[in-house]
Amino acid sequence: MKTASKDLTAVSLVKEALEKAHHYQPDYHVFNWINDAAIQRAEEIDRRIAAGEDVGRLAGVPYAVKDNFLTNEGDTTASARILEGFESPVTATAVKKLEAEGAIMIGRTNLDAFAHGSSTENSYFGPTKNSRDLERVAGGSSGGSAVAVALGIVPFTTGTDTGGSIRQPASFNGVFGFKPTYGAISRYGVVAMTSSLDCVGFFAQDAADIDLLMRICAGQDPYDLTSLPDYYGKEQVFDDPVKKIGAVKDFDSEAIAPEIRAVLKQAIEELRENGHEVIELEMPALKYALAAYYIITPAEIASNLSRHDGIRYGFRSENSTGLTELYRNTRGEGFMPENKRRIMVGNFVLSSGFYDAYYLKAAKARTVLIREFEKAFEKCDFLLMPVSPNPAFKLGEKVNDPVAMYLEDVLSVPLNLAGLPGISVPVGETDAGLPVGLQLAGPRRSDRELLRFAGEMHKNSAAGSTERHVDIMGGKD
Repeated sequence: MKTASKDLTAVSLVKEALEKAHHYQPDYHVFNWINDAAIQRAEEIDRRIAAGEDVGRLAGVPYAVKDNFLTNEGDTTASARILEGFESPVTATAVKKLEAEGAIMIGRTNLDAFAHGSSTENSYFGPTKNSRDLERVAGGSSGGSAVAVALGIVPFTTGTDTGGSIRQPASFNGVFGFKPTYGAISRYGVVAMTSSLDCVGFFAQDAADIDLLMRICAGQDPYDLTSLPDYYGKEQVFDDPVKKIGAVKDFDSEAIAPEIRAVLKQAIEELRENGHEVIELEMPALKYALAAYYIITPAEIASNLSRHDGIRYGFRSENSTGLTELYRNTRGEGFMPENKRRIMVGNFVLSSGFYDAYYLKAAKARTVLIREFEKAFEKCDFLLMPVSPNPAFKLGEKVNDPVAMYLEDVLSVPLNLAGLPGISVPVGETDAGLPVGLQLAGPRRSDRELLRFAGEMHKNSAAGSTERHVDIMGGKD
């Protein structure tokens, strides 16, 4: 990605990004808020460069944050009415680290409200459109972040991934989307969805750019006790360029669209042609992943969203005469239908008499799944699988069918339940020109090697040699 210097100013980079943001916004609805004041930050960066100061590794690079990252710039809404007008008193740790290296935030990207969804259609502010087809979904929940990169507005964006919310929209829009090992990057200052699954990650056009972002953002944070010590920056040994890739037979079924299976088959052939060994694996526990996910996730959502009551911050209903009515009306008017659905399911599975029948069994299934992944990685270095069973679907096609929408997550949620790193690699497209990504997964803390291999795989793929590259900030360096 291009950084500011004495020859290329931060102001010029930011102005170009803002012009693109305003140009694409009416048609695609990428942003909930565009930060035109970013020019002032760019001017400061240029002054420091002129004075000979070291501005950082991201000097003057414009970027956008998913609108569930708390910052002092703009309202943090998580695309939900109940947070409309919320001015955060804190800044997310990941944002602090990026801006300490000179990055400049030009806007907040749209998402499914509170990240509850797989299409960015559950946003209070309206859906984001797919970068290739305005009649199709952008994917979700980080749809705005994926489209901002795919359209070349910014070279990278932040996202969160709880069950595929980075990888799936990255696949739908033909960019890289990386979910690190759970705890690799601090979640402090990010609106919580499912605390035991949420991961902070990135979208970019290049795996090498994500590698740089990981070097900057990974590490332990005293404000997040689930964050891990910085293992990413430690030197790792890449002694064998030939990798063993596990192709999961359980993911090659009639439930997967023919276009996706065709891209997977082609990718496997290309890996073999490039000297890698591909082995077939059976992972029968994967069939329990989606059910476990949609028990554990609503349970944690119900707990995390209980704080939104109209008393302390955000939206408050004006049509209330007493405290109980205020709670009921505020939550009734402020939450989207999908938020309410997950709160109700979560409270049900945690309720007396049902905890053992549902939540406890889901937790046990999660443990079985973790062990199955551990056994798989005894046989291979990485796993290769589809990101989603379908390419980007039409707007409105599944929004009124929750089960059909949940089934879009069947291939992505297993990695979150196991805490594993995964990346969506753009490797092909359908006959209709819709992008298709495949996900690579690795053992815990294999993030750096996974990114390196993903970059190699993309470079050697048919998509890497023939895809329509977006001209980001005047071209790649």
